This record gives sequence, structure tokens and C-alpha cells, in this order.
Amino acid sequence: MIDLSVIEKALTEAMKAKNSVTVDTLRGLKTRIQNEQIAKGQPLAESDLVSLVRSEVKRRKEAAQSFETGGRAEMAQKELAEAEILSAYLPAGPSDADVAAALEAMLAGGTYTQKDFGALMGKLKAQFPNADGASLSQLLKSKLS
Repeated sequence: MIDLSVIEKALTEAMKAKNSVTVDTLRGLKTRIQNEQIAKGQPLAESDLVSLVRSEVKRRKEAAQSFETGGRAEMAQKELAEAEILSAYLPAGPSDADVAAALEAMLAGGTYTQKDFGALMGKLKAQFPNADGASLSQLLKSKLS
């Protein structure tokens, strides 16, 4: 379960350990959570916190990819390290085998083409809300091609 007190405790421990990457990452996450709470005018629900952390992880991975493309490997490594730290706060998603089995069962009912990608992706996301959207998309694309 994610909540602000867990993040604050981890932040304190990281500060004591003088782990600057973890401190910076958790401070940023704490700030984002507090800003979202202020914007909504109430504490965030568990599902809102999970989506917020997931969006932060996605942002870091996209930034790492951009840095790699730009030839800045050291910055890409930093972004990936931050994504790894944040991923620890996400609930465990389904295994690829579970998703593949559900996808096979879904596709067994008819003939689907690339045009059906959006509808199928919606069904997959509904069935596996804790799964990474990029991995779901990649699995679905491989099955449809």
C-alpha cells in the first residue's frame, strides 16, 4: 500500500544513509503527491497514488530513452535508477505468462486484426489494471501480427 507516511519514512532512511539519488527521487514524489492532494482538496485514494507513481516511472523511462538517443548515457542511467526506486512502490503486476494466457483466451473467440488493437487493449487494461501498459501493448502487437 502506498501512502505519504511510507514515502516520508523511506525518505528519512535515505537521508540518514546519504543516498542522494533516492532522496531526490522520493522528495520529488512527495512533492507531486502533495500538489495533487492540494489540487483535489482531499487526500488521494490508493488507485490515484498508484497511477501517479506509475506516471512518474513512465516519465523517467521516457526521459532515459531520450537521453540514450542524445548520447547522454550517464543521465539515462540516473533516470533508470530513479524509475527503479519508484517501481518499488507499485503493486506487483501480473506475470507475462498470465497476460499471454488471458490474451490467447481472448483471441481464441474470433479473428482479430491490427484494426482491433484499441478495443482489445481496453479489455486487457480492464482485466489487468496493475500491469504495465507498454508491456501489454507489446504482447498484444506480437499476437496480432
